[in-house]
Amino acid sequence: MAELHIIGQIIGASGFPQSSLFCKWGVHTGGAWRLLSGLKEGQTQVDMPQIGDMAYWSHPIDLHYTTKGLQGWPKLHLQVWHQDSFGRCQLYGYGYCHVPSSPGQHRLQCATWRPLGTWQEQLAQIFVGGGPQLRSPDLIYSGADRYRLHTVAMGTVELELCVILRHFDRYGVES
Repeated sequence: MAELHIIGQIIGASGFPQSSLFCKWGVHTGGAWRLLSGLKEGQTQVDMPQIGDMAYWSHPIDLHYTTKGLQGWPKLHLQVWHQDSFGRCQLYGYGYCHVPSSPGQHRLQCATWRPLGTWQEQLAQIFVGGGPQLRSPDLIYSGADRYRLHTVAMGTVELELCVILRHFDRYGVES
């Protein structure tokens, strides 16, 4: 079977309204993919930068997949959260990006967004915190009903991924 190694890190995030951020991440694949080693989801630590607006996580990603087909190529989905001084967590953004299909080292910028909500929810978010969240996180990467959402752009998450392909040539895929 063909093998895919993804080795890298979630470097950090910038462009969000406040600092003290952390990131929940996961990898979604199709049915023909099987995870041999590594964790397909995780969470970074909270970083509160003293200088600048870039939150640095340097969170490692190390995955090893086998597959019988290209359908359902891995996608990385992200949720960026803010933790306030009282320990309350508030969603700041959703995002996803496809894992590059060419071997080598890649630096990715993943744009994030969050649901806008009604004007009452926006007002409550200013005074109380919280805010609208997706009922089904599958909407982050599926796109089926995502076009109906009212969203607002948030910051970007920076990733560095090294992709290693093995035995794809046996299945007619040139690398």
